Amino acid sequence: MQPSRIAVSPDRKTLTVRFEAQGGKSEEHVLEAELLRVRSPSAEVQGHSPEQRILVHGKRDVGIMKIHPIGNYAIRIEFDDLHNTGIFTWPFLLELGRNRQAEWKAYEAELSKAGKSREAVRLK
Repeated sequence: MQPSRIAVSPDRKTLTVRFEAQGGKSEEHVLEAELLRVRSPSAEVQGHSPEQRILVHGKRDVGIMKIHPIGNYAIRIEFDDLHNTGIFTWPFLLELGRNRQAEWKAYEAELSKAGKSREAVRLK
């Protein structure tokens, strides 16, 4: 299912993706830039196996700089922390939208277990 609408908010902190299903039914998901960044499907974040996945932290304030279409199956997102290698396919975005709350809960549990934070490390 291909999105009928993809929009970045004026503050660059959310991505809205709307999918039109057969029969006129639609789904619209608002995804935070932070969630997209920390769950990026890139090898840099996901590794080459589940054991290699990196826990990305300190990205509460990350924003979206640009969106690039990849054929008619995906987008590539450039974040303002300069991460830009993830290919966000339509099925990936749809699933992330549908499971947004569970993904946040899992992410926050991972952070807590690792003693990490959503806040960026500030240099003194």
